[in-house]
Amino acid sequence: MGEVLRIDDDCVSPAEFNRLREADFNRIAALIGSRTGIKLPPAKRLMVEGRLRRRVRSLGFADLTDYCRFLFEENGLNDELVHVIDAVTTNKTDFFREEGHFTVLANKLVPSLLSLRRAGSTPKLKLWSAASSNGAEAYTIAMVLADLVASRNINLQFVVLGTDISTRMLAAGEKAVYPAEMIGPVPAGMKQRYLMHGRSQSRQSEVRIVPELRRHVRFRRLNLMDESYPVERDVDVIFLRNVLIYFEKETQEVVVSRLMGHLRPGGFLVLGHSESMIGTSLSLTQWAPGVFQKPTANG
Repeated sequence: MGEVLRIDDDCVSPAEFNRLREADFNRIAALIGSRTGIKLPPAKRLMVEGRLRRRVRSLGFADLTDYCRFLFEENGLNDELVHVIDAVTTNKTDFFREEGHFTVLANKLVPSLLSLRRAGSTPKLKLWSAASSNGAEAYTIAMVLADLVASRNINLQFVVLGTDISTRMLAAGEKAVYPAEMIGPVPAGMKQRYLMHGRSQSRQSEVRIVPELRRHVRFRRLNLMDESYPVERDVDVIFLRNVLIYFEKETQEVVVSRLMGHLRPGGFLVLGHSESMIGTSLSLTQWAPGVFQKPTANG
């Protein structure tokens, strides 16, 4: 029995252990950059190798070189592109990540948006998690809005759209099942109202978003690098947090400009705290770190 090496938490035999050639990494980096806007510097080469090995083994290719030959020289990219993107893109998210944004959403943004609605109507707020990953951000938004409706007796309807380039992450969002250790940041009251714990022994380490909340959230695949987005143009709040930092400056400006076209007058764009300076160059009013308002029709 041959020696087994542990690589990226997977056991592989020496025959399977191989490196991604520099030329192949450069082709993959260029591909990901052109299709998603995400930069893959040379320092990410080992990460890309580790993630693509899983795909190589699942398809039965001999090694990474064989797989790259299939992608770039044998027209395999047409069918495989989605899987390459799924494999190499980073999807870091948590419930109530950068919690201050959700406090601002509840206490400032929603009241401002409701003040712009016609008196006596039942307003419907549209919120968009534009890089939703596994859905944690979209469901956090929904929890905050549902709590507002319940605790403040607000006459309000709302819907949350989660979009991402990764089909794997979108499937996770639609399933709405998460490891129990992931829900630590969720306030105790919201845990009781919006999370169900698995009953069977095999599911005790998991939680699922309750159906009442899931009905407010939907998911769709969207690539921020596309020239247009199939999303309505009267969105009230767009969350695009901790994504722009992976883009070149020119791409950042193009993406934000497109997103602004989908905000209603008086709507808000929420960027990550580390991306606040990106927003300061826009014709928007800053309300809080990373939170910017589009001018109203009268503004």
